[in-house]
Amino acid sequence: MKARMPNQGPSMNEMLKQAQKMQEDMQTLQADLEAREYEISAGGGVVKIRINGKKEIVSMTIDPEIVDPDDVDTLTDILTAGVNEAIKRVEDTSASEMEKLTGPLSALGGGMPGLF
Repeated sequence: MKARMPNQGPSMNEMLKQAQKMQEDMQTLQADLEAREYEISAGGGVVKIRINGKKEIVSMTIDPEIVDPDDVDTLTDILTAGVNEAIKRVEDTSASEMEKLTGPLSALGGGMPGLF
């Protein structure tokens, strides 16, 4: 005589299908995130940086008035701050969007390492 187990949630096949769908959704989202572009201003708007989701600088505009050959350090500081802010914006947006997608797995204490 076989003991019947009460329904304990989705079957292994259902879980695998859900995992495969999530992986496909993550790949689609990753492609979307990489295609996005962001514009960041630094130094009160004297420097504008465009960056894509792959963290590649697409373009940079520098107001000629900020260029002072006797004060290269200020320009360097503004550019560094702008690039760092651009990278942070891409990373924060990507993490936030992925978290929306993987939220249920995050609740399991870190998800399933190695699954994706």
